[in-house]
Amino acid sequence: MRQETVNRDITVVGGGLAGVCAAIAAARLGRTVALVGNRPVLGGNSSSEVRVWVCGATGHGKNHHAREGGIMGELFVENQYRNPHGNPYFWDTTVLDAVRAEPNVSLFLNTDVRLVDADESGIASVTGWMMGSERLITFESPVFLDCTGDGLVGHLAGARHRIGREGRAEYGEPWAPEEPDDITLGSTLLFYTKDAGEPVRYVPPSFAKDISTTSIPERRIIKAGDNGCAYWWIEFGGELDTVHDNDRIRDELWSVIYGIWDHIKNSGKFDADTMTLEWVGALPGKREYRRLLGDYVLTQHDVLGQTPFEDRVAFGGWSIDLHPPQGMYATEAGAKQRYADGIYHVPYRSLYSVNVPNLLMAGRNISASHVAFGSTRVMATCATIGQAAGTAAALCVEHGARPRDLDTGELQRTLLREDASVIGLQLDDPADLARTATATATGTLARLVVDAPAQSWRLDADAGIVLPADPALTGVRLLLDAAADTSLTVELHDPVLGQNYVPRELVATSVLAVAAGEKQWVDLGVDWRPDSPRNAFLVVKADPLVSLHVADQATPGVLCLTRVPLRPEHETPQPLREWTDAGLLRRTFCLETGETAAFAPGKALDGYQRPYAGPHMWVSDGLPAALELAWPEPVTIGRVEVIADDDVNEDLINLHHHRTPFEVLPTLVRDYRVEVRRGGAWQAVAEVAANRRRRVAHVLAEPVTADGLRIVVESTNGAPSAHLVAVRAYSPRGDG
Repeated sequence: MRQETVNRDITVVGGGLAGVCAAIAAARLGRTVALVGNRPVLGGNSSSEVRVWVCGATGHGKNHHAREGGIMGELFVENQYRNPHGNPYFWDTTVLDAVRAEPNVSLFLNTDVRLVDADESGIASVTGWMMGSERLITFESPVFLDCTGDGLVGHLAGARHRIGREGRAEYGEPWAPEEPDDITLGSTLLFYTKDAGEPVRYVPPSFAKDISTTSIPERRIIKAGDNGCAYWWIEFGGELDTVHDNDRIRDELWSVIYGIWDHIKNSGKFDADTMTLEWVGALPGKREYRRLLGDYVLTQHDVLGQTPFEDRVAFGGWSIDLHPPQGMYATEAGAKQRYADGIYHVPYRSLYSVNVPNLLMAGRNISASHVAFGSTRVMATCATIGQAAGTAAALCVEHGARPRDLDTGELQRTLLREDASVIGLQLDDPADLARTATATATGTLARLVVDAPAQSWRLDADAGIVLPADPALTGVRLLLDAAADTSLTVELHDPVLGQNYVPRELVATSVLAVAAGEKQWVDLGVDWRPDSPRNAFLVVKADPLVSLHVADQATPGVLCLTRVPLRPEHETPQPLREWTDAGLLRRTFCLETGETAAFAPGKALDGYQRPYAGPHMWVSDGLPAALELAWPEPVTIGRVEVIADDDVNEDLINLHHHRTPFEVLPTLVRDYRVEVRRGGAWQAVAEVAANRRRRVAHVLAEPVTADGLRIVVESTNGAPSAHLVAVRAYSPRGDG
C-alpha cells in the first residue's frame, strides 16, 4: 500500500458529467485540477455502467432552441459524429477523450473519497482509496467541488444540507407535501435486449419476482422489443435511504427486471421467442439524496416563473419531474410533470455552500428544493451547472477569493467567453477587438422565402409559426389550398421572454376571406413593429377546409408547430405540451415575409451566442460567402475565434433514446478560410477543411497587423447558406 499527497489548484470529487465539465472548465482557464471519481469510467449515470440517456433543457424536443451549449454542447456534437448509434461504450470514450485532452487535469478513477479534513475555515483536504491499486491519496487544494451527486464531501465537511421533501409552508410550493418528510425519488436499473436470430430459452433465477402478483403489468407499459430507455419507471427506494439501503434497492430492482423478462419470455403474451437479455445493470442509478444548501435555494416558483436572476450562470428546461414514492409499485402514473414556458435560470448563489467557505457544488446536489430539484437533476443541466461551478472555482483561485465573494459579472463574462450559455446575456469582452469593428458581408438573407412545396398539411389543428420581428414583421404570406370559400383566423402573439417559443400575449387577430383554390399565396395582413427585436408567434386557427403546404427544409429563425390537446391528467395549461413540432421537425410551411434584419452581418458581433428573441447570427444568401470585419485603424491580431451554428434546436442524445439522421449538424460551416487585409490586399492566415465543431480557435503563427478580417465560407455540412454566430479577434496578449 502507498500513501500519497496530491496538491492541485482545485479538487473536483465526482466523475459524472457535472464533475467532468467542472474539471474541464477550470483546466481551460489555466488551473491545475484533480478530478477524482469512484468508478472505473467517467460519465456517472450516463456511463456504460448505468446507461441513463442524457436529458436536458430540450425536454426531448418540447423546448425549442434549448440544447445545452458550452462543454456539454461539445460532448453532444462530438458524440453525434462518433457515435450516431448510441453505443454506451463509445460514449464513455467520448467523455474520457474530452478530459484527457486537457493537460491541466489529473484524473484519478476508482478512487473513493471517504475522509474530509475541514474546520470553520473550510476544507483543507480530502482522502480517497484507489481501489485495485492500494493507494491512499490525500488531495489538497484551496477550493473543492462536490460533484458526487450524493453530496458526500459536503456532508463530511459539515455542510448544511437537506434530504427529502420540504413542507408546503417553507417555500409556498404548490407541489410540496403539506408536511416535510424524508421521501426521495428512487433509484433505477436498466436492461438491454437483443434478437439472437434463433430461439432462446429463459430460465428465471430463483430471486425473479412474479410480477403478475404486482400492479406492474396493469400500470406500466411492457414491450418485448423496447430498449432500456423505455423502462425508466423500474424505480425503487423512494421510501428507503437511497444510499445506506443501496444494496437492498439493487436486489429489489434485479428481482423485478428478471421478473419482467420472465413475463415477456414465458407468459405467452409476447412475440419474444428469439429475444434474449444482452445486459442488465448492476449499479443503481440514483436520482436523489443530499441537497447542499447555498445562499439561495431554487424553488418551484423560480423554475415555473423563469426568475431572471442577476447572478444567473446556467439554465435548465426539463420539466419538474416528480415520481411517486412507491416507484414501480405505485398505482398512479410513474411521473408527474410540469413544464415552464421555456428555459429557466440557475443562480450562482445555489452553487456554493452556505457554511463551508471554500466548497462549490454542481450536479443534483445543488441548493434547490425537492420540487425544483425535480427539474435540475437531469444530467445535461447538471453539466452546465458543472461548467459554471468549475469556472467559478478557477476565478476563486486566480483572485484568492472565496466563492461567496466572487464578482458574478466577471464570472458571467468568463462563461460567455468560454462559449457557455448564460441565457439572455450579451458578451461584453473588452479584450475582443471585434467589438470595435464594422461588419459587412458578400450577401445576407434579407427575406424569408420558402416556396418548394413537398406535401400539404390539412389544418385539422391550430398551426404555429415562429418568425423573427427585426425590426418588424411584415408581408407574411402562406401557400395554401382551400377546398371551399372560408374565413381563416390568424392571431399574432408576443412570447414576451426571449427564450420562450409559446404564445403568451395576444397582439392582434385577423380574419381573412380565402377563396376556394389550390396553391394560392394568402397575405396574413401582419404588420408588427415591436419596441425591440423579438420573435413573433403566429397562430393559424384550425380549419379543415384549408391545407398549408410544407417544404422539406429547415429555415433559419423559423419554427413550425402544431397544437395538440392536453391529456386529462394535465390539470393546468402547459403551452410546451400543447405546441409540438411532431411531423414538422426540419420542415417549414411554405411562406414569405418582408425584409428582415434578423440575419444581418452585425448579428455576429452583438454578443449573443445563441437564439434569444431572435436567431442572433449572420446568415448568407448562398455559397460561397464571406463575413468581413473592418477597423478604422489597423489592429494587431494574434488569435481569431469562429463560432458556427450548431443548431441548438436539434435534440441530440448520447444513447439510443432516439436517432438524429445526420452525423454532423448541417448548419455547421465545413470549409472556410480566415483572411486578413494588409495594405489593401487580402491574405489567408488559416484554412479549415471538414470542420464539424461549433467553436474553432485559430492561434496565428505570427501576429498580424491589419485593418480587416474576413471569414470566407466555401461550404457547409448541408445547409444552403453560411451561418456564423460570432467572430472574435484578440491581440497576441489579449485575454481571449
